[in-house]
Amino acid sequence: MAGIGFELRKILKKNTLFSYLEAYGLAAVIGSGPWALSIIALLLIGIVSIGRIFPTDLIIQFLVMVTYLMAASLILSGFFQLMLTRFISDLIFQQRANDIVPNLVGCMLVMSSLTFTAGFGISLITELEQSIEITMISGLVVLSNLWIIIVFLSGMKQYYKIIFTLAAGYTIMVGGSLLFPTNGLLGLLQIFVGSQALITFTLLIFVFREFKFQRLVMFEFLDRKKAFYSLAFCGLFYNLGVWVDKFVFWFYPDVSFNVISIFRASYIYDLPIFIAYLAIIPGMAVFLLHMETDFAESNEKFYDAVRTGSSLDDIYLYKDKMVMDARNSLYQIFKVQGITLALLLLWSERILQLLGIDLAYLHLLYVDLVGVSLQVLLMALLNVLFYLDKRYISLFLITLMMALNFGLSWLSVQLGPQFYGYGFAIAMLVSTLIGIAFLNRKFARLEYETFMLQRS
Repeated sequence: MAGIGFELRKILKKNTLFSYLEAYGLAAVIGSGPWALSIIALLLIGIVSIGRIFPTDLIIQFLVMVTYLMAASLILSGFFQLMLTRFISDLIFQQRANDIVPNLVGCMLVMSSLTFTAGFGISLITELEQSIEITMISGLVVLSNLWIIIVFLSGMKQYYKIIFTLAAGYTIMVGGSLLFPTNGLLGLLQIFVGSQALITFTLLIFVFREFKFQRLVMFEFLDRKKAFYSLAFCGLFYNLGVWVDKFVFWFYPDVSFNVISIFRASYIYDLPIFIAYLAIIPGMAVFLLHMETDFAESNEKFYDAVRTGSSLDDIYLYKDKMVMDARNSLYQIFKVQGITLALLLLWSERILQLLGIDLAYLHLLYVDLVGVSLQVLLMALLNVLFYLDKRYISLFLITLMMALNFGLSWLSVQLGPQFYGYGFAIAMLVSTLIGIAFLNRKFARLEYETFMLQRS
């Protein structure tokens, strides 16, 4: 999300009611737009198509296979997202803008090779039709590169281009699946992958038009002396940690069923958790608006004061302002997400009835809503730690979250239905509390570590 603060500050300077609405709206869309649009588009295909255009079983197979594509692409591309963003930020700081596009293309080539190899390996055990396997491999390659480009353009402050392109691409996907005759499951998958490819290449055109370059491909972002591999593992483990509880439920036979080939789904867990994730949109809006404006600005002033040799009193003043902005941002996120959570807990029964979902899912939805709300707070804490360049603390927190989510989710499956979802929620709670403790300690030692531990 680096860079969005500049755009949000520019909007807020207008100091009108509409400007505040615009800022919150932009923050919400940027923070949750890509996955929210994809979920909504897939739900629309399912709602409109089931029983009318395609058989129910076919739509379920399509949605499950696309979910696996989303999960795999986010996890695999997570290794490069933060590392590449940080490397490109360093290039901009060094005034080496001509090397940005070549390194992005190099990253996409590495990403394509990795995902093709992974997809081909998985296809050897799926026993699907060859045409479907080829489409799935293509989808994995395209989606993985799409997440890389979106992160890149977010860092370059090309927010409106991202959102409008995504909206247009998903509109084409929904319209294509409903209007054009398709060849069953293969046809639906081809429309999905084709739409993602259209989005990816459109965004890539924006990149090539925006930045000048003299070489097409560079792999400097992999240089161990210049790259931050701790950030690579942060991205990988975070995405894996977010999905690992779903994998536990998908592949535990007592709570899941086989959909097609090796692809499984959980008839108990899937609906509540995906509905719950839509509840983090308000929290994400507040998260970006406050973290990337107030806190980001005070953080920049503090480190500028350190670099330019300001007086110790000024440095202490900027540090206190940064700590206050961080705490205020976390409080605002807690307040807004807490209100959202309370309202959704009150309305959960009506939401399930409106969607035609059995009320047996209600308790699990309650637990998942609490879990995803805690996840927003954890993301905010990690964001502050990244600003403070506490990469190894962030990696520890993310690894802890991943391990707890896996272990406690597996334990909840063993204990029975009344414990489902608690593994995810407790993992987020413990990680958040430990993150708060770490952040308090780092703020207390910030001056010492800034001046005395720079070599580390």
